[in-house]
Amino acid sequence: MSKKYYVTTPIYYVNDVPHIGHAYTTIAADALARFYRMTGHDVFFLTGTDEHGKKVEKSASDYGVQPKELADRVVVRFKELWQKLNISYSRFIRTTDKDHMRAVTHIWKIIYEKGDIYKGVYRDWYCTPCESFWTSSQLVNNKCPDCGRDVELLSEESYFFRLSRYEEPLLRFYEENPDFIKPERRRNEIISFVKQGLKDLSVSRLGLKWGIRVPGDEKHAIYVWFDALTNYLTGAGFPDHRDLFENTWPADVHIIGKDILRFHAVYWPAFLLSAGLPLPRQVYAHGWWTVEGEKMSKSRGNVVDPVIEAERFGVDKFRYFLLREVPFGLDGDYSEASLVHRVNSELSNDIGNLFSRVCGMIKKYRPAGIEISEKNELAEEAQECIREYTSRMQKLDFQGAIGEGLLGLVSRANVYIDRKKPWQMAREQDAGLDGVLAELSEALRIVAYMCYPFMPEAFNKMMEMVGFPEVTDGNPLEWGSIKWKTKIGDLTPIFPRIE
Repeated sequence: MSKKYYVTTPIYYVNDVPHIGHAYTTIAADALARFYRMTGHDVFFLTGTDEHGKKVEKSASDYGVQPKELADRVVVRFKELWQKLNISYSRFIRTTDKDHMRAVTHIWKIIYEKGDIYKGVYRDWYCTPCESFWTSSQLVNNKCPDCGRDVELLSEESYFFRLSRYEEPLLRFYEENPDFIKPERRRNEIISFVKQGLKDLSVSRLGLKWGIRVPGDEKHAIYVWFDALTNYLTGAGFPDHRDLFENTWPADVHIIGKDILRFHAVYWPAFLLSAGLPLPRQVYAHGWWTVEGEKMSKSRGNVVDPVIEAERFGVDKFRYFLLREVPFGLDGDYSEASLVHRVNSELSNDIGNLFSRVCGMIKKYRPAGIEISEKNELAEEAQECIREYTSRMQKLDFQGAIGEGLLGLVSRANVYIDRKKPWQMAREQDAGLDGVLAELSEALRIVAYMCYPFMPEAFNKMMEMVGFPEVTDGNPLEWGSIKWKTKIGDLTPIFPRIE
């Protein structure tokens, strides 16, 4: 049985249209899912939409529609975008799905029966856009410290989760599992936050019609974050599909934006500890994107629409740029000039040119094709690049996997060509030419598979151009692992330059 790998994105609010932030998170998760599938894992990739809560209820009211109607409209936009961006998710979950609502009420009952949920009276400042409560001391100029918008004072009956009970267990878990929160700076932020002391968390709302009802107390709706976070369990089959759940949970990584780290790295593990369920192996928080050095905003008119960008530059090029431009976990700046430079220098000049050179020589000197079977002198250098690529992908270092692994192998293959001079070997009828072309063909195969997680459409073009076999058994990144013969197709540019 192949080893499982479970990767998730956050579920996205349905009170807004998909933007570059949604695309970035989801493309990263997709690249990871494709990498692990390619290397023989049984991958489950979950994404979806968060459809309950006051924010959605208010947006629906503003549009003059029911919340479910608004959700149905926005879900279509997300699904269409994911199709356009070649997102290979296993399930698109909605918090209005029946099995999800069952999962939420089930875990609520477990935690309630343990004594970690109790009824009290809540009085504090609430930010509707962030779905977050704040104390007076946490406010900044009487505004929400996260988004800077107005807050309202709420005083009402509420159910509370005994978050304060889990301060020490969480700190102990962070210490014993140093890779649980990545990158390191985010881990330090969360540890500092927890050490300041945890207050019990309000986990229900009175007067909210659009939400999952509290079991046994229909006046209350379950807090949207308690509801939303449970989606990761629902996707894994909790609570009714035990075999699926035991083979899928815990998640290997939750990929999220840094703005929702506290919910995933403090509240979520506390809920799971209370419920007696295993914790996810990692929460990885990426940064935000600016545009030409400025913060994105509708008023500035500089919001990057992933649909428009993918259509202008091509889906693969858009995907590649987002994961190549900045180290995953740091903030990045979206610039069309930078995208064009990356495409022309790395995709067209480096990868595309290597394919053109090698395929052109095979077609000219060995039109019947080359048998690939032996490991020769390029193999050792390629192995270094493969190890680098694999290690960095496992660490979600997409920029490094491309730079040190993929482009590293492209560079070494080009140096090998210049050193061996196949054109000169052909003139001199050197018997070693077949071996050189075989080595270069195998390098192209590995490069193609390294491209696959980032640029699946380009991978298909590479397969057609060189006649690569589809590796369905074993790791296709292993040099010389299969015997095959080149079958050179039409020599069309894989990555046309952007003028």
